[in-house]
Amino acid sequence: MNDNKYDFSGWATKNDMECADGRVIRRDAFKHCDGKVVPLVWNHDHSSPENILGNARLKNTPEGIYAYCSLNNTDAANVARTLLKHGDINSLSIFANHLNEIQNGYGKDVYGGDIKEVSLVLSGANPGAVIRDVSIMHSDGSLTEDCIIYTGENLTFAHSDAENADNKPDDEEKITKPDDTKDQQKSVKTIKEIWDAMSDEQRDLVYRLVDDIMREKSENESDDNPEKDTEEENELKHNVFDAETGNAENVLQHDDMMVIMSDGKRYGSLKESFLQHGITNVGVLFPDAKPVGDVPQLITRDMNWVEKVMQGVHHSPFSRVKSIYANLTEDEARAKGYIKGNLKKEQVFSLLKRTTDAQTIYKKQKIDRDDMVDITDLDVVKLIKDEMAIMLDEELARAILIGDGRETSSDDKISEDHIRPILTDAELYTIHEVIDEGSNDYATAKNMIRGAVKGRKKYKGSGHPILFTTEDWLTNCLLLEDKNERVIYDSMEKLATAMRVSSIETVPPMEGMTRTASDGTKYDVLGIIVNLADYNVGTDRGGEKTLFDDFDIDYNQMKYLIETRCSGALTKPYSAIVLEKKASSDSSDDSSTEGD
Repeated sequence: MNDNKYDFSGWATKNDMECADGRVIRRDAFKHCDGKVVPLVWNHDHSSPENILGNARLKNTPEGIYAYCSLNNTDAANVARTLLKHGDINSLSIFANHLNEIQNGYGKDVYGGDIKEVSLVLSGANPGAVIRDVSIMHSDGSLTEDCIIYTGENLTFAHSDAENADNKPDDEEKITKPDDTKDQQKSVKTIKEIWDAMSDEQRDLVYRLVDDIMREKSENESDDNPEKDTEEENELKHNVFDAETGNAENVLQHDDMMVIMSDGKRYGSLKESFLQHGITNVGVLFPDAKPVGDVPQLITRDMNWVEKVMQGVHHSPFSRVKSIYANLTEDEARAKGYIKGNLKKEQVFSLLKRTTDAQTIYKKQKIDRDDMVDITDLDVVKLIKDEMAIMLDEELARAILIGDGRETSSDDKISEDHIRPILTDAELYTIHEVIDEGSNDYATAKNMIRGAVKGRKKYKGSGHPILFTTEDWLTNCLLLEDKNERVIYDSMEKLATAMRVSSIETVPPMEGMTRTASDGTKYDVLGIIVNLADYNVGTDRGGEKTLFDDFDIDYNQMKYLIETRCSGALTKPYSAIVLEKKASSDSSDDSSTEGD
């Protein structure tokens, strides 16, 4: 392209000026791009071919890269002609990759790279990259030449007005031709030429100096990814002077948005970077963190067994429950044969009965009203009510199955005369199957399975009972192997079938639990087999689970109470089986319960 056959020209980039992104392009950084023709693009937008406005021929000079730009005849290019002639835009920008850079404080010095395009932009990052000459060809063939001088006030916010004044293109400034500076350029060596002329010892010295600089910088700055910094230092040390092996991912694009993004690391956050660049309404871009959902997720113990218990028990509309049974299993109750002349004997049997009364079980919470008003991100009232309902159900299920575990003297204890635990119920209702302790846990687990099957001989409860056990004993049973080291029960369903139960549920509160018999013998509890339909929970009208709330004016507190008044007991004799083994002499007494 002849230098006189162009639509406009200007500095694509100028040397030794700090750009808004902190980079400083050094002399001859893009020397090998001299004479190169690259696309002329609108605002570095590659989303449509219409954004390619023409091309630009690059010329390397001691001051920087000068671009002679020619526009095509598309609609977008014609719009650009109008904007240029009217002086609405006056900034150029380059897109370059394969950069070779050296860290310099917070910025970087660019010593090499490959220019891929020149763009017309609204605001450039290099204060010297302005359009100098505009020569728009009219339809009648005449040529108008305008010499435009810009102060650079709107080009970058990185420099003061006085500094920008020094960067104004001059009317009478002449672009240095390559021929005029031929002798001068011969006397000036490039960085790569100097590097190639160094000895191995000199290069090692440079490596050490760069490495020391980068290490000192990394020690003074806190970074969330120290491994990344180490990788960057190694790349810099080996590639800083090698134009052909530079980092292809290190890309320079001179427009304001790219500058703000790159400055995020310098200022510590993108939000701070926007503020530093004069954008104050950052609340839209960086809103405050919001919780997911109206209430936080509750971290609780495994509650699957609680649901099984509360849904499985039988409910009656009265709380006072009386059970009456006649024992017909004794020999005296058998029918007898009659021999003429002998006395006919009457059948005599005793009636067995017991009565279970109700007890109130509750949970109470409170919260200061000031805290309730201040907490706006979540529904604190719903959180409190959900927590109270969950914990009340867990306490009831625990009392039904194994007892609440509190000392008899405790004021908070749920009385075992009102909610009778299956674990420690009378022998008429609960069968205690004592199994032999094996040489290890797996041998004991095998005996546990046998005990579950053998215990069914005495079982008189409803069909399809459930086994409640611990995670440890369930695991020991599932890991049992045959003589060929194959797993015997590869699923919980197969294990449940072998133990003659409908399903297996793990109960975390049963971990490490022991039972103390009436004779003082201690037993480790392994599991409880029961059909909960044989356990009755009775509640009078008004005693069902109810939630109350009230406001304490004196203490400015909201108070919440959830309670129920009920009774609970097994209603069928021999309707539960407890699998247990004699406790070792060193067993702890912390979780022991007394039984009849």
